[in-house]
Amino acid sequence: MIVTEWLILAVIQGVTEFLPISSSAHLIIPSEVLGWQDQGVVFDVAVHFGTLLAIIFYFSNDLKQLSQGCIIAMRDKSINSEARLVLAIIMATIPVALVGVLAHSLIEAYLRSAWVIAATTIGFGVLLWCSDAYAQSYVKQGKESPKLGWRVACWVGLAQVFALIPGTSRSGVTMTAGLFLGLSRDCAARFSFLLAIPVIILASLLQCYKLVTSAVSIDLAMLGIATFVAFISALLCIHLFLKWIQKIGFMPFVLYRFLLGFILIALLLTHG
Repeated sequence: MIVTEWLILAVIQGVTEFLPISSSAHLIIPSEVLGWQDQGVVFDVAVHFGTLLAIIFYFSNDLKQLSQGCIIAMRDKSINSEARLVLAIIMATIPVALVGVLAHSLIEAYLRSAWVIAATTIGFGVLLWCSDAYAQSYVKQGKESPKLGWRVACWVGLAQVFALIPGTSRSGVTMTAGLFLGLSRDCAARFSFLLAIPVIILASLLQCYKLVTSAVSIDLAMLGIATFVAFISALLCIHLFLKWIQKIGFMPFVLYRFLLGFILIALLLTHG
């Protein structure tokens, strides 16, 4: 893979990891449609580590408060709001972790194709559209958003399993589930971002296992650059997304998914 392709893909990973438009779709498309060399597991580890650093850095104060709250909860043998949120994150992570381990090879063999990406890009774009419209009607009716408890964590966690299918978008499907459950745009986005931390860690551990059991060569300088590029682009993306989401809503991302999906279908039909 040439340097330019590495840098472009690192930016794509950083920008799309936390937007509801599927990072896996955007990383597969260049190899499927443009004929770029597959980035490989080494690159995946580097850019995922960059995005992980970005979200930990951005939510460092939140993570500190959650840690302190859990320590207090264990000391007092009680459940406070911080411990409740941590338990919700753990509960929502369990389904995707189990299915990811058990079905990883099947997903890699049968679902990493441009046709699957085109279908899921459009299909889950429709669901995101419907969920945002439902959430806004929920607000207009003056209903109170539910708390991040067991029910929300359970349903969002089950929805997150679909993120294993390329083109679905982990952030997209968790935000969609959150909106359908009555969460506000900001709350659904923040919960989705916090859920990304354990999921990216688990995915990176799996990729690291594949890396140590392979005999691929490693360009440490390029990996460092790719990690840094993914970190900066992801950090900017998170900041701007949370700043603008209440104003612009999810419709721009829905339209982008439709456009991307239909363009991909046209390219696939054109190139046979």
